[in-house]
Amino acid sequence: MESRPLLVVDGANVVGSRPDGWWRDRAGAAARLRDALAPLAETGVPPVLPPPVEVVLVVEGAARNVPAVPGVAVVSAPGSGDDTIVELVAAAPGRRRAVVTADRELRARVGALGAEVYGPRRLPR
Repeated sequence: MESRPLLVVDGANVVGSRPDGWWRDRAGAAARLRDALAPLAETGVPPVLPPPVEVVLVVEGAARNVPAVPGVAVVSAPGSGDDTIVELVAAAPGRRRAVVTADRELRARVGALGAEVYGPRRLPR
């Protein structure tokens, strides 16, 4: 069984929480988020998740073709990104799981599965 905490990031929601022009280039915004997440695999998310951490970025829509990089797995949602995140959390029941999103419904769904939930401000900018 995997011992590293699993950090799942709701890419569309986190990208959308930063008014930096992301709507002009959704794939580019998702790639910038992915790159900002990469160090978390080794540093964790102080003070809530100690390293090492498995980092998974869930993307959808125009960002669906953003590739993974060392330290960040990228999962392209075939439909709803929220449903994909719930599936990832449900697939790791014996593991510490954390989800980063501001989506209230998603927070409730993954929280019911035992995941910790954090807002986008918890991540590096």
